[in-house]
Amino acid sequence: MSKSLPEVIIVGAGLGGLAACLALARAGFSVTVLEQARALGEVGAGVQISANGARVLHHLGLAEALAGVAFTPERGEVRHWRSGEVLSTRPLGQASLERFGFPYYHLHRADFHDVLAAAVAAAETATVRLDCAVTGVDLEAARPTVLTAAGERISSDVVVGADGIHSVIRQALHGDDAARFTGCVAWRATIPASSLPAGHVRPVASNWIGQGGHFVHYYLRRGELVNCVGIMEQAGWHQESWSAVGERDEFADAFAGWHEDLQVLIRQAEHCFRWGLFDRDPLSHWSSGAVTLLGDACHPMLPFMAQGAVMALEDAYTLAACLDAGRADPVAALKRYEILRHERTATVQGMSRENISFFHDVERGDIAARLDRHREAHLWLYGFDVTAQEFAPEDE
Repeated sequence: MSKSLPEVIIVGAGLGGLAACLALARAGFSVTVLEQARALGEVGAGVQISANGARVLHHLGLAEALAGVAFTPERGEVRHWRSGEVLSTRPLGQASLERFGFPYYHLHRADFHDVLAAAVAAAETATVRLDCAVTGVDLEAARPTVLTAAGERISSDVVVGADGIHSVIRQALHGDDAARFTGCVAWRATIPASSLPAGHVRPVASNWIGQGGHFVHYYLRRGELVNCVGIMEQAGWHQESWSAVGERDEFADAFAGWHEDLQVLIRQAEHCFRWGLFDRDPLSHWSSGAVTLLGDACHPMLPFMAQGAVMALEDAYTLAACLDAGRADPVAALKRYEILRHERTATVQGMSRENISFFHDVERGDIAARLDRHREAHLWLYGFDVTAQEFAPEDE
C-alpha cells in the first residue's frame, strides 16, 4: 500500500458507503465509490440516528448541515396499542446532549443522503462513479479487483463492500445468502404534518406496542413530515424490498382496532409501501485479504432497535481509523476493524431480533422487567464512544 495516497474502492453509495468514503477521504485516502444507480438518491423513509451515530457525523464535520434538515425529539415513548397509555419513556433532546455529548436525530433518509453526498463531492480525494454496476471481485489478483457489468477490472489497495442486503461482495466472499422470513411485514408512509390536527403527533419518538404487531411514528425534516412504520405479523412473504407499493386500505385493515390516533395517521397516508422483514445470522467473518464488508452487507439489522444506519456509521469511522493506523499492512488493518466491530454488531442484531417478541406481546406479565431491559439496552448503545478504541493492528 502506497504511503502517500493509498487507494480504496467502495462498492455502494448508500448511507454507509458515503460515510465510509468521507471518513477515508478525511484520513488522506484516495477513495472511489462505485454505484450502480444512474443518479444518487434515497427512498423517502425516516431514519433515527442516536448519539453514538451522531458522534461520527459530528466528527466528520456535518453538525451544521444536519441541523438544517433534522428533527430532534424530546424523548422516546413506548405506548400501549389500544389505550395509548405511556408505558415507558427515555429522555432524548437536551438530555442526550448532557448525558452522551451528542444529539438524537430524526432524518428523512433522502435529506441525510444529500448531506453525505454533498460532503463527499467537496472532498478532494473522493470520487463517485455512477451507472457502474459491480458484478464480482477477483480475490486471486495481485491487488483486490472488482469486476463491472461493462467489463472493467478496477484494482485498488482495499475493496469495501457497502452494497446492502443483496451485496455482490458478500456473495463473492460467502456464497448464497441464507435469509429467513421473520413472519413480519412492515408498512410505511410519510405524511405532511400540516395535514394532521394541530398537536396530534407529539415531538417524541413513539413506539406503540401491541399483540402481533407494533407501530412507530416520529417527525422528520424539521417537523414538516411524520414518518410512520407499522409492523404486523403475517404468514408468508417473498419480497424483500422497502419500495414495494401497498394499499392504504390494507394498511388500515392490518391495524384495525388499534388506537384512534394511529387511525388518523393511516387515513392521511396518501402513498404507502410495504415489505417483508428477513433475518440473517451474523457472518463468521467479514474480510478476505484486503476485501471487507460494511453495514447491511455484513450485518443487516431488523429495524427494532433503530440501529441499522448507526451501526454502518460506527463501521465507517472504525474502518477509516484502522486503515489509517495500519497503512503498512491493510490486511492486518482490516482484521483489526473486524475484531472491533463483529461482536458489537452481532449483539445488536440479536437485540433487534429479540424485540419482535417484546414489541408484539404487550400483555405478557413481565412487561415491566422487559421495559427496564429495553431502557438499559439503549443506554449501552447510545453511550458507546467509537473514537475511544485502539485502532492499530495487534502484533502477531
